[in-house]
Amino acid sequence: MATPAIDVKNLTKNYGPVLAVDDVSFQVQPGELVGFLGPNGAGKSTCMRILTTWLPASSGYAWLSGFDVMYQSMEVRQRIGYLPESVPLYPEMRVREYLAYRAKLKGVARAGRTARIDYCLAKCQIKEVRDRLLSTLSKGYRQRVGLADALLAEPPILILDEPTSGLDPVQINETLNTIKELRGKHTVLLSTHILSEVEKVCERVVIIDKGRIKLDETLKAIESREPSYIVEVRGPIDAVGRFLRDQPELTSVDERPHGDNLTEFEVRARDRADPREGLASKLVAKGWSLRRLEQRKVNLEAIFNEVVRNRNAPAPAPEAGADPAPTDEPTHTPAA
Repeated sequence: MATPAIDVKNLTKNYGPVLAVDDVSFQVQPGELVGFLGPNGAGKSTCMRILTTWLPASSGYAWLSGFDVMYQSMEVRQRIGYLPESVPLYPEMRVREYLAYRAKLKGVARAGRTARIDYCLAKCQIKEVRDRLLSTLSKGYRQRVGLADALLAEPPILILDEPTSGLDPVQINETLNTIKELRGKHTVLLSTHILSEVEKVCERVVIIDKGRIKLDETLKAIESREPSYIVEVRGPIDAVGRFLRDQPELTSVDERPHGDNLTEFEVRARDRADPREGLASKLVAKGWSLRRLEQRKVNLEAIFNEVVRNRNAPAPAPEAGADPAPTDEPTHTPAA
């Protein structure tokens, strides 16, 4: 089996008493385009900074192209292109001048340097601003200059943190298409808050929250999950709920009262059958008003929202006299 392009095992990072990354493990295979997602403060930026050798880990291991990020950092840097969320640029330099300077630093061969710079200017749609001072560029153009910089040395691995930040809708589509074209030629780890961008370009998604991996799954597998059905009924909640739970074709029924005798039920069917027509007939026959009946497919947004809901849900109060419930929060003393 081929060596993973990115291989992370039991990675942990403490900031004093704060545990930012907690025993994270995942792999990205060569040529994969993986979305790396999480709410603010989830630990994804810390992970990306460790992978790009900007930060040392407190414990655990990470290898890029087979090289250890801690002990072989120069070899790692020679094989990655990194676009941070806030691109550091020299404001007094012009775009083409800056890329030429960066190409020299990255060891791009002199014979092909001009052609490579021209390619990156075109690929990132910044040819029209190649002679402008970096200080005069909008944030969107600065991001694209940063992406061009990341591509200069044709690195096998690209780590992109919010690459579409500050772009207008047309520029976003152009940048996403550029990133999608990189799949197969490069391994790409892409961080963004915009889920539709991940669905458009990525093959797989890794969701991190509170420093831990909550999901690592392909988008195809997510889309193939069993759908649920939303049934909104006006009627006595106890009677309607009892009736739905008695239906042999349903495997689960969850209720969310809306007031005024109106309740939303989320149900799942046996053997992935579509129960809508039969349910509609039965509910109407009972004399209840059916306001809504629709299929809800599982998608990335639903899964991400579930992670966020679980994060923000208050912990249940312990029963009187009961021992405290175990928690996911770390109780050990961080390593020095």
